[in-house]
Amino acid sequence: MSAIPKQQAPLPAKKKLTDRFLDSIERAGNKLPDPITLFVIMSGMILILSFLLAKIGVSATDPSSGEPIEVINLLNRAGIEQILTNMVSNFTSFAPLGLVLVTMLGVGVAEATGLIQLVMKKSVLSAPKKLILPVVLFTAIVGGVAADAAFIVFPPIAALIFMSVGRSPLVGLIATYAAVGGGFSANILLNSLDVLLAGITEQAAKMVDPNYIGNPTMNYYFLIASTFLLVGLATWVTVKFVEPRFSKYDGKVEAIAEITSAEKRGLKWAGITVFAYIAILLIAVIPENGWLRDAETGSFINSPFMSGIVPIMLFLFLLPAIAFGIGAKTIKSDKDVADKMFKSIADLAPFIVLAFVAAQMIAFFNWSNIGPILAIKGAELLQAMNFTGLPMLIGFIIICAFINLLIASASAKWALLATIFVPMFMYLGYSPAFTQMAYRIGDSITNPITPMLAYFAILLSFARKHDKSIGIGTLISALLPYSICFAIGWIILFSIWYLLGLPVGPGDSIFL
Repeated sequence: MSAIPKQQAPLPAKKKLTDRFLDSIERAGNKLPDPITLFVIMSGMILILSFLLAKIGVSATDPSSGEPIEVINLLNRAGIEQILTNMVSNFTSFAPLGLVLVTMLGVGVAEATGLIQLVMKKSVLSAPKKLILPVVLFTAIVGGVAADAAFIVFPPIAALIFMSVGRSPLVGLIATYAAVGGGFSANILLNSLDVLLAGITEQAAKMVDPNYIGNPTMNYYFLIASTFLLVGLATWVTVKFVEPRFSKYDGKVEAIAEITSAEKRGLKWAGITVFAYIAILLIAVIPENGWLRDAETGSFINSPFMSGIVPIMLFLFLLPAIAFGIGAKTIKSDKDVADKMFKSIADLAPFIVLAFVAAQMIAFFNWSNIGPILAIKGAELLQAMNFTGLPMLIGFIIICAFINLLIASASAKWALLATIFVPMFMYLGYSPAFTQMAYRIGDSITNPITPMLAYFAILLSFARKHDKSIGIGTLISALLPYSICFAIGWIILFSIWYLLGLPVGPGDSIFL
């Protein structure tokens, strides 16, 4: 009798090149120390680098003032004194810290009472499942009008949405963070960043044309087109590259059940509260003399409303949540509200510890002047390359993207770069609005992957609520495809805009 041949096990499917590349990044990144330790190491490296660069006299010339910028040694007596006396204030003045704590007070209560989950199930989840991802991403990009608060509010809500439809909450978290960060310079609504950058651009342009007047709408047409482009790209990247890297969600999927009479009552009370709250806000912002407009100019963009967006969002979540809780009987006394607030802050303990060390590292980097010097040297490098036309403009975008890995503040970078490139490009015939448009692309595309953006640490804290073992490498490998695709897609759109000579905003064109 002949032996029956053994059935061979099927060979594992060969991974794609992109998957192997991202796997290598994930493995390398996850071998890094704990983020707290990593920030400590980076802080030490910045201190040592400040000592070495100061000793060899590294410096640059500030293009706006002509004054020299030198690397500051932080390891001498004055530096050590500065570190010790400012360590507490570095932490307490760390911008994301207060923003996160205040915002999460409202969001935490809304989640604990069940309001967020119920609203999601009956609104976003009632849409076709294929549209949930693009709707969430579009909301995240447009939500950038709330500035930095968007990094705090939208990713955890998106995680809950994904979890409710049986998809990995980590995918929702990562995709939304990439949309908020990468789409920071894309929107269908104007916001405070448009005003801030336009003011810097105007000042730089006046070095060539003293009569030049900039306006916040100078890039508006391009920003609208960019919004829809990025939603499409982010949707494709999420489905094609990111979601396959995460195991399917095997936790409890909440079915869309009938709303109870108590929940109906709670939703009604919450709806009335939201309507009343928004009505009050509209009364305060629509009239030119409204209380939440600028008292002198009547401006809406530069106004108490925009600068107070964080507490406004706090009450937008907190007040309806309390009304819902009372109506649905998930809140029975003021102690219940306090307990839910306590829990929402307790859940942020890992982030608070991480924020302490991250705040020190960022402060050391700012004090050392290493960032501004690198920005100026990068600008000088582009000038030395003698590029012209579209290659020169694309080179400018790439340099801005690289600098963004080191200096997260959009206004701080532009304050340095505008005084070099706006006049330089004006002499070449390009309008200040077009130069600013190129800058905003470079300023956004590396936002998802830069650890210098403080909200990266917050993303890690949020992710560890769903997977305690997740590391920096996993996040970077998942976010990198967004940055790459945003860069390619945005540069293509920029090139088409340039070649067709389309207007970049109302009254603003590519050429002078």
